Amino acid sequence: MIFQENNKFNNENVNLNKDTSIILGIETSCDDTCAAIVKNGKEILSSVVSSQNEIHEKYGGVVPEIASRKHIEMIDVVISEALSLAKITPDDINAVAVTNRPGLLGSLLVGVGAAKAFSYYNQIPLIAVNHLKAHIFANALANDEINFDLPQKYISLIVSGGHSSLYLLDKNLVIKEIGHTVDDAVGEAFDKIARYLNLGYPGGPVIDKISKNANPHFIEFTRPMIESGDFNFSFSGIKTALIYKTKKFPDLMKEENIADLAASFQAAAVDVLVQKTIKACKKFKVDKVLVSGGVAANSKLREEFSYAADKENIKVYIPPIKLCMDNAAMVASLGYFEFKKGNISNPDIDVYSRTDF
Repeated sequence: MIFQENNKFNNENVNLNKDTSIILGIETSCDDTCAAIVKNGKEILSSVVSSQNEIHEKYGGVVPEIASRKHIEMIDVVISEALSLAKITPDDINAVAVTNRPGLLGSLLVGVGAAKAFSYYNQIPLIAVNHLKAHIFANALANDEINFDLPQKYISLIVSGGHSSLYLLDKNLVIKEIGHTVDDAVGEAFDKIARYLNLGYPGGPVIDKISKNANPHFIEFTRPMIESGDFNFSFSGIKTALIYKTKKFPDLMKEENIADLAASFQAAAVDVLVQKTIKACKKFKVDKVLVSGGVAANSKLREEFSYAADKENIKVYIPPIKLCMDNAAMVASLGYFEFKKGNISNPDIDVYSRTDF
C-alpha cells in the first residue's frame, strides 16, 4: 500500500525528455539471474548473467524450486556487478525495467521483488516487461537497421526452451501471434533428445556442436505439419520418431552413430522452423524476419536462414549469440522505449506464467 500512496510514480511527474536515459534491466524468468545497464535503449553499459546450468544439469532440466532459491542468492550480486561494470551509481538510473511475464512464477517473483525494492528506495519509475517482447527487442539492440518507430512489418520467430512461436509485427509494434508449437517447444525437444542420447544438459548447444561434422541425412525424419495450412509447429513427433527408430534398430545407438542421429534430428527441426517462417513471410507479404530466443544461437538454424533469405530476397536478423540467450540488456532496451512513451507500471505489479501482448 505504501507504494500506491507515493505519487513519485505518476507519469506526469516523470521526466521523459532527458537527452540521456539509463535503464537498469532485471531478468529472472527461468534459471538465469540477469542484470544490465543500457543507455538510451541501444548502448549496453554492462550485462551480467549468472547461469544455473551446472546446478540443473544432473536433473536433466530446470527444477523451479531450485531456480528460485538460487535467484534469491544471486539477485543482489548481479545488480551490484552490473552497476560496478557500468561505472555508475543508483543515482544515475532513470528507471528499472523487469520481466514479469511469462516464466516460472517463483523465479519471476524474485526479480520483480528486487525491482520494486530498487524502484522504491531510489524513487524511480518501475516498468514491467514481457519476456518474449524483450527477445524481439534484442534484434533492435543489436542492429541499427531495425527501427520499430517506422511503419514497417516484421515476422518474428521466437525459439527457446519454453517457446516456439511466430508473430506478425505491424506498425507501432502491434504484435499478433500467427503460430505456435502444439506440443514441445523446440528447445525442450533438443533437451529431451540430448538426454535420450546421453549427451547432457542443456541439449541445444551440445547437439549443435556434435552435429557440425555429422551426417544430417543419416535418417530422413518427416517434417511435421510442414504442409499444413497454418503456421503451427510440432516437434514431439520428430523426437518420438527418433526414439522408436532406435528402439527398433538398437545398433543405431552405437557411439559412432550418435552424432549422425543428433544431426538428423537437428536438420528436421531447423527445416520446419525455416520453412514455416518463410511461408509466413509470403502469406503476409513481409520481407523482414526477426529471429530470437536461445535456439536462435544454433549454427544450423542461422545457416539455413541465411540461405533461405538469399533465395527468397528476405532480410533475416538474428542477434549475436549472447543476446539470443536470456539477458537483462534486452529487458532494459524494451524498458527504455516504454519509459519514453510514458508507460510506467504500477508498483503493485504481479507476475504471470503466461504471456499477454
